[in-house]
Amino acid sequence: MAVKTPPRPTMPDTKLAELMTLLGGSDTVELKLTLPAGQQRAAISSLGLDPLDAQIRQVVFFDTPDLALDRAGVVVRARRIQGRPGDSVVKLRPLDPPDRVGDPVRRLEGFGVEVDAMPDRFVCSGRLKAEADSGAVHKVLLGERAPRKLFTKAQRAFFREHAPNGVELDELAVLGPIFVLKAKWQPRDHARKVVAEMWLYPDGTRIFELSTKCLPSEAFQVAAEERVYLGEHGIDLSGEQQTKTRTALEFFARELATG
Repeated sequence: MAVKTPPRPTMPDTKLAELMTLLGGSDTVELKLTLPAGQQRAAISSLGLDPLDAQIRQVVFFDTPDLALDRAGVVVRARRIQGRPGDSVVKLRPLDPPDRVGDPVRRLEGFGVEVDAMPDRFVCSGRLKAEADSGAVHKVLLGERAPRKLFTKAQRAFFREHAPNGVELDELAVLGPIFVLKAKWQPRDHARKVVAEMWLYPDGTRIFELSTKCLPSEAFQVAAEERVYLGEHGIDLSGEQQTKTRTALEFFARELATG
């Protein structure tokens, strides 16, 4: 469904100016919405999502036990993916301004700048992504392989440039894994593809996220269209938002501290 005149974003002018600056320096925008547990089942039914279409993934993060990388704005992650190669990522978040990294890094294969936008916040990140063998990721989880071997030479250099002094990849704690179910589909009554992810944490809690990607120049238009589409399916956009990475890091850090 197309919306010809999207409403003006309801945010202070200072935040709107900040968002416009971030959009101007980014490559893509991902619009995200997380739903509380009480709304997830109804949303899955209303959107026509078939759980059997979901792909199984395992996600693992790497950080110090006291989350020194997180405090420095560095995220290190690897994924195993059902039926296809996995991947590894070194990410800077927040990346503000987007040109904080120089042109040589921007030109690296696998590097991108993205704005993640939720109903109540937004953040810009820069990530260097590479393919990683799922079997190799599994060996790291089992303690049979050093974490650094999941990352390319360029990723390791990117990590060294931005990680706190003295923090080495092979000294990082393994935070995870987390099982994730991911489905991408094209709703019959909607013009854009939608992605759904269900993150299943070891304590039984879960985060259900809906998202779609677009170009920065389309962000406000697509946000308005998504708001209309989700509203027509009875999905409330006003609930408290959760972030998958933050929840994972804090959960496993507590587990390390009490273990």
